[in-house]
Amino acid sequence: MGLLTIGAFARAARLSPKALRLYDELGLLRPVSVDPFSGYRFYSPEQLERARLVAWLRRLGMPLARIKTVCELENADAAREIAVYWQEVEAEVRSRARLASFLIEQLSRKEAIMSSSLTMRYAARADRGLVRESNQDVAYAGPHLLAVADGFGAESEEHLASAAAIDALKPLDATVPAGQLLNALSDAVESAGSAVRELGENVGTTLTAMLWSGSQLALVHIGDSRVYLLREGQLSQITQDHTVVQSMIDEGRLTPAEAASHPQRALLVKALHGGEAAQPDVELRDAEPGDRYLLCSDGLYTALTFEALREIVTGIPDPAAAVRELVERANRGGGADNVACVVADVA
Repeated sequence: MGLLTIGAFARAARLSPKALRLYDELGLLRPVSVDPFSGYRFYSPEQLERARLVAWLRRLGMPLARIKTVCELENADAAREIAVYWQEVEAEVRSRARLASFLIEQLSRKEAIMSSSLTMRYAARADRGLVRESNQDVAYAGPHLLAVADGFGAESEEHLASAAAIDALKPLDATVPAGQLLNALSDAVESAGSAVRELGENVGTTLTAMLWSGSQLALVHIGDSRVYLLREGQLSQITQDHTVVQSMIDEGRLTPAEAASHPQRALLVKALHGGEAAQPDVELRDAEPGDRYLLCSDGLYTALTFEALREIVTGIPDPAAAVRELVERANRGGGADNVACVVADVA
């Protein structure tokens, strides 16, 4: 079969001539030949398979730069890359669904936002552990800001993505009106993402933070660090991990018990890193007197069982003593990872 004109090729591939010209300019789908006088493009029938793959990936919403990467891979590797992309999409949809639910709840509330002023007692601790050569976990606690970040990829302490992210949030540790909490924290996280991207493509960090004013707490979360809430004697996890295994749990393909030993349990689908900006989960919560919050990196909750976390968080009243015991207990279990944790009490 001879070469196809751009019009015939577009019809066969179910793409528009305009799209084909764009893909040519991007180096995604080059024509076999171009008429030197008319500039008319000609394609080979053998290119139809690639063209159709491009069309299908565009229907998935995959960015053109990522499509170009997929098209250069062997079939098995391309399939894995598409699977990873779709896990990211599903994680983003779940995040947007939670945001939509939050906005619906907030806008539907008839009562006025509580204006009572509560106080916070807090303590933070980060530790290298007993195995790692360096510590890329950072914990921060101040009068209005609580945060933990678990960095990866840095080759020196000067390039810690975790430290850069939390440094971008520290200006918030001053009085912020309750009505502006969520926007202020979201803006600061955007600044944190920019600071991390400036460090290069190979570094990144999780970031989980809470900003407090009056009786309101704004929560922002991306990655697999966690926030636990102890309220009326019940300890519960109030963040959702942005990991491959959590996506599989949500889809019913894994149980939480199976996920704990899964070989991909630490593989993130969202984080702050040198690539495209990812949207964090955001939430506004009402604090109540007697609440206790635990923010921690995965180095803590993978070293201790949930029962051990509950025992320490419920049994040690002083926040400083609680974080000290949490770190020491993780190290007694082998200290395989860095640990960062914050304990804060609402009074």
